[in-house]
Amino acid sequence: MNLDDLILQFQKKDKTAFEKLYNMYAENICGVINTIIKDVERSQELCQDVFIKIWDKSDNYDASKGRFFTWILNIARNAAIDELRSKTHKNQKKNLPVHSFVGIYENSEDLNGKIDTIGLQSLLNGLKEKCILLIDLLYFKGYTQKEVSKELKTPIGTIKTRLRSCISELRKNVRL
Repeated sequence: MNLDDLILQFQKKDKTAFEKLYNMYAENICGVINTIIKDVERSQELCQDVFIKIWDKSDNYDASKGRFFTWILNIARNAAIDELRSKTHKNQKKNLPVHSFVGIYENSEDLNGKIDTIGLQSLLNGLKEKCILLIDLLYFKGYTQKEVSKELKTPIGTIKTRLRSCISELRKNVRL
């Protein structure tokens, strides 16, 4: 059966056609979602949701507007972006302290002994606690500047100024 016929059967709610299309595309769709949200388990859940959505909305697919895979891909991409913007996703990221990222590979061993694989620890060395906290909240936990302002009970202008200062300090550490 060619792809066009398979899609027509799928649109008629044929479960066998759905299964074949799922087997053809699920791995790629899950991969695209995971590239965006960087969480394998959640990516697989979202992938399932995407296939349920395309099953429910199969009559919305119009071959004259693009390929079937592109249609699914756009639905998956939008689902992944919605997930990134969701409060649940942001709250999950807020539970991880910056030191957990810095120390992930600290205990790894190579021929030269202890290593810090991506060099984060050396970049953070010498930074003030305020800078480490700002970087943690903004870059590792996904807070917005406005959320950091509320969290730290500090005016947003002060947050922005501190952030510029912290980034300047980080740049100095990168050059060392």
